[in-house]
Amino acid sequence: MSFWRVTAKRIGYGFLLLMSVLVLNFVLMSLAPGDIADTIAGEMGGADEQMLAEIRETYGLDQPFHVQLWRYLSRVFVLDLGFSYFYNTPVTTLILEKLPATLLLVFSAQIVAIISGVVLGVMAAKKPNGLFSLSVTLIALFGFAAPVFWTGILLIILFVSIFPLFPIGGIMDVTLAGSWWEHTLDVLHHLMLPMITLASIFVALYSRLARASMLEVLGADYIRTARAKGVPERSVMYRHALRNALAPVVTVAGLQFSAVISGAVVVETVFSWPGLGSLALHSILARDTPTIMGILFCSALVVVVFNILTDMTLRLLDPRIKSG
Repeated sequence: MSFWRVTAKRIGYGFLLLMSVLVLNFVLMSLAPGDIADTIAGEMGGADEQMLAEIRETYGLDQPFHVQLWRYLSRVFVLDLGFSYFYNTPVTTLILEKLPATLLLVFSAQIVAIISGVVLGVMAAKKPNGLFSLSVTLIALFGFAAPVFWTGILLIILFVSIFPLFPIGGIMDVTLAGSWWEHTLDVLHHLMLPMITLASIFVALYSRLARASMLEVLGADYIRTARAKGVPERSVMYRHALRNALAPVVTVAGLQFSAVISGAVVVETVFSWPGLGSLALHSILARDTPTIMGILFCSALVVVVFNILTDMTLRLLDPRIKSG
């Protein structure tokens, strides 16, 4: 089976998974007590039964369950995720406004975590019983043990209150008047603390995984053969061993993308980062069901896409992985 045929098959599975997520989200939201009409009535200070019936008719809540589900799925197929009664804006518009900030935070944190974790893991694998390897292990234990919101609060106290090097929150200084380059630097300045906070726990994971994978690869027969032939140690480490050791890291990085997104919700709340996490929190507090379902669908879509990309990357990275 060819590479592209396998990829098409994975895309088909991903589509079925997305449909399952949509149906499950709709069912769970329908089973929750109350509905949009009750929430709107609460915001208005109360409403009689006639007004509640009119609100339910406006939002199609008076229709049978299967009709509501079919209408929802039909709208999603054309990227119509409904209308947010709380923000008085189409959900698709809301998500497209907030998505770039979340993707910037998630991608930057994931890239920093992977690069830092692999570098620390490879360096620790050179001398597995040395002091540096022990330090990496301690860093990993701290990263696993520390809650992400606690890490964020500590960084705010350290680098905002004690050493005022970074802004406390937001994505940019709205009062800044300058060139495109100055605005870019300002966004990066605001990004540093949220990115480090979100990346901290995943650096611990990737460093331990890279260390274990490198130690396993360095003990393989082909590595001993390469050393016996006089291949330079640098070439053995980075040309022969590292490429094979990266496969587990890439796999876990792809599977951990959902965890990165869920961690971004907490980080965005701590640092007032204007992304999907903050939008999700406010929508949950307001019981804005269409917005919540739209965010869940968008998150599932991102996770499915990156799982497919991870599978494709592994097949390109390691030719031993057969398409069958």
